[in-house]
Amino acid sequence: MEMKVFKNRILPSTLLILIAISQSGCGKMFGLERQKDYDYVKKTLDPNIGVSARKFLEDRASGTGMANDPTDTVFKYMKLGLEYAGIDLAEYEKSDRTFLFLHNLGVRVLPTKVTNGVTVTTSNIPTAGLWFDYPIVTGINPTTGLPITKPATKWSDYPKEDVKNYFLYLIGQGKYNFDNLNANNVPVKSILPANAVLSKSSMLGYANNGKGFDENGIFYLKILNNSDQAPIVHNNRTNDRSAGYVATNGIVHVFGASMAPSL
Repeated sequence: MEMKVFKNRILPSTLLILIAISQSGCGKMFGLERQKDYDYVKKTLDPNIGVSARKFLEDRASGTGMANDPTDTVFKYMKLGLEYAGIDLAEYEKSDRTFLFLHNLGVRVLPTKVTNGVTVTTSNIPTAGLWFDYPIVTGINPTTGLPITKPATKWSDYPKEDVKNYFLYLIGQGKYNFDNLNANNVPVKSILPANAVLSKSSMLGYANNGKGFDENGIFYLKILNNSDQAPIVHNNRTNDRSAGYVATNGIVHVFGASMAPSL
């Protein structure tokens, strides 16, 4: 099942849904009956999901969530990564946090083709997503000195510590949502310890001029105001897929593309 895109843009101009347009007067205009009078009715979208970030993650990784649809497993690969890294999911129950979730498409996108009207996967080698954008380093080209790489096909292609640190970097301290973000980058301190490093076994370790993470474990969020959707942008690079979910213990933003480990 496709992720239900709330786009809970908690901005006054976007939360109000115009149910009916009021037009006054009666009679005819140009031979046509005038529309009858109606009242404006304003309704606010409810961004509250009524569960913790952990429950939201677990339900929609297993198909037991809001719609009780067994095909709704949009966080399956994120949860597999957390399990591989050995991260206690209690981290997703702690309060006053901003959680950046990876949709399956943010982890890996596999090539497909349509046969007799049915879409089938043609390879297990990703063509987009984290496993493609930050591939595994298999060696160094002796001529250019540049890394030789190949896309990852499973979380265990990466060192466990790298995966653990990457997910810790995607949990911010404090709540950051449409009501307190703006068009300028807002620094968010993650729960990643300062001076954490990424190994050079993947291209994650070559980000930020070879430093990997921001040295203070900070990521940046802003709202892109030049778009009708006004997406939240992570580190000047990745727009949200859906955002503004208010869990019982914090805010959840979902990304359908890889997120860089630094600005």
